[in-house]
Amino acid sequence: MTRSRLAPGAGIVTAPGAGPVLRTPDGEFLRIDTGGVDGAALVRRLAGEAEPAAEGPDGERLARLVEAFETAGYAGASPLRRPLDGRTVHVLGDPVLTEPVVRCAEAEGAEVHPITRDGVAELALGAADHRTEGRVAVVWCLGSPVPEGLWEAADRLPGRRVAWLRCHREGAHVWTEPLAATPEDVTSRHVRLRRLAATPAHRELAAYWAGHRTPDTGPRPTGASAALIAALLTADLIAWAAAEAEAGPGEETGTDPGAGAGGGAAARRGLPGRRRLRRIDLRDLTVAEHPVLPVPDVAPLPAAARVNRRPGAGTAQARS
Repeated sequence: MTRSRLAPGAGIVTAPGAGPVLRTPDGEFLRIDTGGVDGAALVRRLAGEAEPAAEGPDGERLARLVEAFETAGYAGASPLRRPLDGRTVHVLGDPVLTEPVVRCAEAEGAEVHPITRDGVAELALGAADHRTEGRVAVVWCLGSPVPEGLWEAADRLPGRRVAWLRCHREGAHVWTEPLAATPEDVTSRHVRLRRLAATPAHRELAAYWAGHRTPDTGPRPTGASAALIAALLTADLIAWAAAEAEAGPGEETGTDPGAGAGGGAAARRGLPGRRRLRRIDLRDLTVAEHPVLPVPDVAPLPAAARVNRRPGAGTAQARS
């Protein structure tokens, strides 16, 4: 018998006068059919307080019961793995935001490295490395609006199977954009186009992004707000890593709007992670979520094409 123990988050509850009950990591309570096994022996065994049972009928029944826990995913012999073990995360941007991201990602098992803008371009434009596909992410955090073209090269990262996650501040709001891990995901360009299309003040918003604005008066991220933003970004990285692990080597994730990063349990709680734009208000730390979809590519009109609508005509004709 293996030295299997309860999985993280699972526990056994013994109510007075009743048999043992399993509390799952999701908070559900499930009755345990012990099959004649002493409940106290099962508790000691799965809590790591007793050695594997000796041979004999009692030991065999306990072994089968522990095996049932393992099969259901409520016990295991493997050491506890952190969600980002085996993942490499490159981080750049403003230190007030990147420093808590580094701490959070490292705490969850990621190998974190600083990177430069040129380094991001090399990742995005270089040849794909099949040894690291689905295991590398770039997180770029800005404490200001995104200048035109700054993230253009980084938008190509998903085409190299490098996850692309970013955030930026506009006045009192910080926007965290959806993680993109495949060419079908939402890039920063898509977010800009969708936001411009969603507001009647699209000219003013474009001018704001382009720098035609008064000097920034804040508010700046504080320790609390930066920690919140870092936690949200790390949650997106964890969801991406889980989706990649579920897909397996050589398979792509995220092509289904309800799958990929933020799919599964996260999708049940709200918007799918790869279709979710968050806005964090730095004044009261409230978080709002907005759905966002990729913008399909369209074929450009021929340069010489012109539309001529004659008076009274109901159709438009192209004039060369």
